[in-house]
Amino acid sequence: MENILLVVSLILNMIVIILLMFKRTDSGATLLRPEIQQQSRLTRDELSSRLEGFSNSQLNLLTKLSGMQKQELVTTLKTFNETLSSKVADLSALLKSDMKHNEERIDKLRERVEDQLRLLREDNRGQLEQMRATVDEKLQNTLETRLGESFKLVSERLEQVHKGLGEMQSLATGVGDLKKVLSNVKTRGNWGEIQLGNLLEQTLTAEQYEANVATRKGSADRVEFAIKLPSKTNDEQFIWMPIDSKFPLEDYQRLIEAQEAGDVVAAGESVSKLEQRIKLEAKTIKAKYIDPPHTTDFAVMFLPTEGLYAEVLRRPGLADTLQREYRVTLAGPTTLAALLNSLQMGFRTLAIEKRSSDVWQLLGAVKTEFGTFGGILDKTYKKLQEASNTIETASRKTRTIERKLRSVQELPSNESIQLIGHMEPDEELA
Repeated sequence: MENILLVVSLILNMIVIILLMFKRTDSGATLLRPEIQQQSRLTRDELSSRLEGFSNSQLNLLTKLSGMQKQELVTTLKTFNETLSSKVADLSALLKSDMKHNEERIDKLRERVEDQLRLLREDNRGQLEQMRATVDEKLQNTLETRLGESFKLVSERLEQVHKGLGEMQSLATGVGDLKKVLSNVKTRGNWGEIQLGNLLEQTLTAEQYEANVATRKGSADRVEFAIKLPSKTNDEQFIWMPIDSKFPLEDYQRLIEAQEAGDVVAAGESVSKLEQRIKLEAKTIKAKYIDPPHTTDFAVMFLPTEGLYAEVLRRPGLADTLQREYRVTLAGPTTLAALLNSLQMGFRTLAIEKRSSDVWQLLGAVKTEFGTFGGILDKTYKKLQEASNTIETASRKTRTIERKLRSVQELPSNESIQLIGHMEPDEELA
């Protein structure tokens, strides 16, 4: 009988648990579902063990009942039915009380869970808001800093680009002006003349050369510059050394372009034309500016660029031909500077030779005056010696007087001033 009641109790507990599991679907029941599942699992385990024991006891009971009489069986079943009905009623009341108590506990637990969830949501919302504000602030500061640095860098780059464009424009203007100068024959000649004038001005004095000189008698042709060379026969006379600048840019430019392009035929033709042009200019210089004995028996052709000068010198025999046939010497900027420095040293040597007699006379006068100065020094030495002797005698007299006055009692300063008066520093020195 006890086993039957136990089985019924377990079955009712299972029914209550199943009803509780399907009754609540809100958030609080969801949170309690793991606990209910665990309790259900424990109940099922206990029910299994009880059922196994109940089966064994029923087998034993049926074995015993098989030997009992039918009347006893009916009485026993009736008693069991009554007892079972009473137990079921008590169990139903107990289950109702437990269910109500469990519902109250579940409601309280649900309220607590909802309160905690609400507090948790509010706390999370506040923290998220604070984090969002912090992130926004840092993002704003970082963005402003990066944008400021980027704008500053862009401004600096734009300023550099603007400056570079200005320099490029200035350079383009200068190149354009230089191109205009070099493309115009007259302007190109003036540029070579200016360069030649600068070399002469930097090396020689203004009295040693002149510009636009008519070196041939009876001719109106004027050479760009001529250097004054002293005459060997007369110091007041001089002879001219003509210097004229030439710049055959077109022929030289065609030669450079042909060499860069690797065109051998065009380069050969350009070389021939350049040689003919140089020879023609040398012939013109000889005919217009060389006139011995008023000038030297040669003239100087100045080529304004080192490249042109080197290209002309590379032509085999061209420089010798110019010197031999036309009495013209080639000179580039560096060569002419060396030539002018040599002439300047020659001018200085000649000036020293001319002034050597004057220097000798000046040294004689200095020697005479130095002898007179020696006598004056001797007299000065004697006067200084006499003054030194006088000072030494006065010093000895002073020391003698001081020794005599050691035995005399000194008076206070006030009394001494009353007797002999106050001596000023000037009087003491006197």
